[in-house]
Amino acid sequence: MFTEGMFWIGQAQNENKDRVCIVPKMANRHGLIAGATGTGKTITLKVLAESFSDCGIPVFLADVKGDVVSISQPGEDTEDMQKRIQRFGLAEAGFHYQPYPTCIWDVLGEEGHPLRTTVTEMGPLLLAQLLELNETQSNILSILFRIADDNGLLLIDLKDLRIMLEFVGQNAKEFTLSYGNITSQSIGAIVRSISALEQQGGDKFFGEPSVDIRDWMRTDYTGKGYVNVLHCVKLIHSPKLYATFMLWLMSELFEDLPEAGDLEKPRMVFFFDEAHLLFKSASRSVLQKIEQVVKLVRSKGVGIYFVTQNPSDIPDEVLGQLGNRVQHALRAYTPADQKAVKAAAQAFRENPEFSTLDVITRLGVGEALISFLDEEGIPSIVQYCKVLPPQSRMGTIQDQERYTLLLQDGLGPKYDTLTDRESAYEVLMKKFEEQEEALRQAEEEAAREKERIAREKEEERLRREKEREEERLRREKEREEERLRREKEREEREQRRKNAVFEKTVNNALNTLGREVTKSLWRGILGNLKKK
Repeated sequence: MFTEGMFWIGQAQNENKDRVCIVPKMANRHGLIAGATGTGKTITLKVLAESFSDCGIPVFLADVKGDVVSISQPGEDTEDMQKRIQRFGLAEAGFHYQPYPTCIWDVLGEEGHPLRTTVTEMGPLLLAQLLELNETQSNILSILFRIADDNGLLLIDLKDLRIMLEFVGQNAKEFTLSYGNITSQSIGAIVRSISALEQQGGDKFFGEPSVDIRDWMRTDYTGKGYVNVLHCVKLIHSPKLYATFMLWLMSELFEDLPEAGDLEKPRMVFFFDEAHLLFKSASRSVLQKIEQVVKLVRSKGVGIYFVTQNPSDIPDEVLGQLGNRVQHALRAYTPADQKAVKAAAQAFRENPEFSTLDVITRLGVGEALISFLDEEGIPSIVQYCKVLPPQSRMGTIQDQERYTLLLQDGLGPKYDTLTDRESAYEVLMKKFEEQEEALRQAEEEAAREKERIAREKEEERLRREKEREEERLRREKEREEERLRREKEREEREQRRKNAVFEKTVNNALNTLGREVTKSLWRGILGNLKKK
């Protein structure tokens, strides 16, 4: 709880029952909440979040079990709570049950306002991590983003990414000359990874309206900072999606917030639950980005608190940046566990009153070893503490209470309705349709040309066939004329022959008659001029 200008988190189990507090101006030096399952990490997280909210600091945290959102409801008075209040002397410090202004988000859009970003905003590095691409495929993805940027194509959701891959694949030879080698195998592998991501619900993460981080950094009318709760009960079953999404949120804070320098208190505090998922199987380039964000986001006025089971889950480069530490119980059942416990104990400044190594394995639920930075930024000696109880409810909330929260925060009209403005999908679909129309027209023109050629060939065939028929008829006519001519000539010859025979016969007859007549007359004259 926030009291006397400090964030009171726990009570030291020493003779003086000292309060263990975080100095507000050191709260953005980041922190760690570690411990085995069931040791009280969630309660510690809620007490920290309540303290920051009381001070007017907005908080963003992940709710992986569905029990953190109850920070929105006032705590319930029980016999156990009365004992805690009395043990810590909380009544005198102003402890009272109260709710905290809460805004619920959900990547899947089922239990809270949809929390979206665009493919362009996420960028190729985190998207390659999300799609689990190898180095070659990651390079192809980077080329795709450059082509999209150079051509003014917005990549909003996964359908934009898909059609962009299709466009690049179809024009790979052209793009290779300007951007580098693009293989169909890599394009196909990226498409398959997108399909796998869609099956996990990742398609719901990309779209518009994308989240505006200024909506995280609000206070209510009393001045309390809003607690932004990301509902992750389903999302946590897709560890890669969860981790990449949370990393993107951290990156957004780093990229979009202006430099703030050393503030009296953080502008915002970001809790990363199940932090080991962030670093598990992350590429070297992603790890370097995480280290960069953790080191530099402090100057933007943002504190990051990692929540995990074992400090060894966090890389040393990041672990060294976490100045405020709460260590709940660790178990040492195996040699590896014992080594991790020893490393965790050695990370604290030793307290001469007890052995950190001994205490860390026998801490009870709600107990922790705590070391915060003092006003000079120096880690305090470790304290064996009992963590304060939260002022809000412990447990879950009812559906009606969730529904009421979603109505009251005022963000529904802005985020609950998905929009789909013109982006790469619409532009390239129009281009593809134009290409298809041009191809269709070309095919139709080719068909018409083929038909024209066929028609001309048929006309030519018919013309030639007509000519051949005319030629055949001409020749038949000539042959008939020739036949008739010859027939006529034969007839004429026959007639001439007949005439000649007739003339010869007539002439012979006449000649004979003439001779007879002449002879008869002659006899008559000689024979007394008498005819026979």
